[in-house]
Amino acid sequence: MRICLVILSALGAFAAKGPAPALDAHRFLEDVKFLASENMKGRATGSPELEKAASYIAKQFKAAGLHPVDGKSFYQAFSVTTNARLGPSNRFEYEEDGKTATLKSEEEFLPFNFSARAKLTGGVVFAGYGITAKEYSYDDYEGLDVKDKIVLILRHEPQEYDEKSVFAGKVYTEHAQFASKASNAKQHGARGVILINDRANHRGDTDSMEKFGRAAGPGDAGIPFVQMKAETGERWIAAAGRNLDEIQAAIDKDLRPQSFALPASIQIHANIDVERAVKTVHNVAGYLPGETREYVVIGAHYDHLGLGEQFSMAPSMSGTIHPGADDNASGASGVIELARYLARQPKQKRGILFMAFAGEELGLLGSSYFVNHPTFPLEQAAAMMNMDMIGRIREGKVFVGGVGTGAGFKAMLEPIIARHPLKIDFSDTTGYGSSDHTSFTTRQVPVLFFFSGLHGDYHKPTDTWDKIDAPEAVKLLNFVAEIALTLTANGTEKPLFVRVKPPAGSHDANVAGSSVAGTSGSSGYGPYFGSIPDFAEIPNGVKFADVREGSPAAIAGLRAADIMTEFDTKKIQNLYDFTYALRQKKPGDEVLVKVLRGSETITVKVTLAQRK
Repeated sequence: MRICLVILSALGAFAAKGPAPALDAHRFLEDVKFLASENMKGRATGSPELEKAASYIAKQFKAAGLHPVDGKSFYQAFSVTTNARLGPSNRFEYEEDGKTATLKSEEEFLPFNFSARAKLTGGVVFAGYGITAKEYSYDDYEGLDVKDKIVLILRHEPQEYDEKSVFAGKVYTEHAQFASKASNAKQHGARGVILINDRANHRGDTDSMEKFGRAAGPGDAGIPFVQMKAETGERWIAAAGRNLDEIQAAIDKDLRPQSFALPASIQIHANIDVERAVKTVHNVAGYLPGETREYVVIGAHYDHLGLGEQFSMAPSMSGTIHPGADDNASGASGVIELARYLARQPKQKRGILFMAFAGEELGLLGSSYFVNHPTFPLEQAAAMMNMDMIGRIREGKVFVGGVGTGAGFKAMLEPIIARHPLKIDFSDTTGYGSSDHTSFTTRQVPVLFFFSGLHGDYHKPTDTWDKIDAPEAVKLLNFVAEIALTLTANGTEKPLFVRVKPPAGSHDANVAGSSVAGTSGSSGYGPYFGSIPDFAEIPNGVKFADVREGSPAAIAGLRAADIMTEFDTKKIQNLYDFTYALRQKKPGDEVLVKVLRGSETITVKVTLAQRK
């Protein structure tokens, strides 16, 4: 009842001064068109075009009457490591029976974009497909000594055309992923990895190498990982008196590994040069003061994929502009339009901090940086409202996440919903997900997340501005505006943060990457750990942004800000290493986990639970 009275009071406050200026669908769409234009080249984090987008957003904030947070600039600068590029010093030579041969860079060999930058020298061991799959009783490394050796492995996985195969047949498992093969080789002590195509099962295909920059993986896998034309690998195997086609056929027949050391006369002398530039990018923030120091955040990310690269959902079109109209020019334009609208309302009890985040597609980097370096104290933040992909509303349906994170949120929203022509879905209440609100949830700020749903153009070059339904998006913006006015109004108590328990056995947040893939909330199978990763870049390990209440990690005493460096005696350098190591375990397994907590190293036992 109290909230309803506050709503009516808030609405009456500006009604007495005449009708409020309306949110404008045309103006909203013009912002989308600018941000998603060809000239913006997909707004990749670290690109000049992203900085042009930042400048545009800052100008709109200034024109709306917002203030720079520090009184000087609308920008909050932070550094990111951008996508890898080939350096000038890639070299690959090998000795065979005392003779030296040189492979041509980019024609006969090519590093993967996540390869470590290092010299690669030594002998070679053939390790089949480079797979350890305990769940299928298959291990290419069984009985094989690869410590400080270079492993030669095949692409894909065994029995890929056998529909009855334990490897699923025709559908690749996670063991076929390049990053999984890299983590597995590293965990077995290999010095480096050379991958060749498994031509016996792909006779109609050309012996082509994966395009640089397209493969999904960590920023740095911690091990040199290159691909090479298959004919060279076949010749090395023939020098051992073996035939690669026969080896593949034998593996496919009974799933018995066929791994062995190549002759000592074959030695590698290579230099792998993969460069990663560190660039300064910017969150854009504009402040609308209130009567107190408390404030509400309204935010959205404004970066996208640039030319697609490893995150494209249309791999054949990687290298072309991915305009990102819905993801997330729509959300960023929504923030701009709300700034114009709300800045013209009577002054409220709480201020509003309007934010456009960079680096979301690389792992919530901008919002993570903000909550770790807040321009205003986070304890003064009453709530955070995040908009990601709001431009393709269908049949009026909108997903609103995080409603469980604020005491009284649902009661506050119900009368507001009744006044708007939208169908609201509250299916995710936890406040965790794969967009920027997650960063605030981990800092115990109540959140609401607005999302119109996935579609066939997600992360593809076809996510263009002409498919945006601006009138429907503005209906949502009206809904968000009324929530904002309610949260900032005089008489409204600051919402109390509520830590929401996830459904029993829900998914870990284990995979870095893009807007929707990989953080939490989805169902699955296998072991459950319970950590939420902090995607801010650290030299080594996986930092926890949060640990789910009641999860195995929490029961073991692990906390937010801990940095995992070992899992089950395996060194953990990045999130992909952790994901791979966790997949090797079963529910009920007890594992030793080593973390850094400040300057102290702590080892705990974690009993993994069932993920459902």
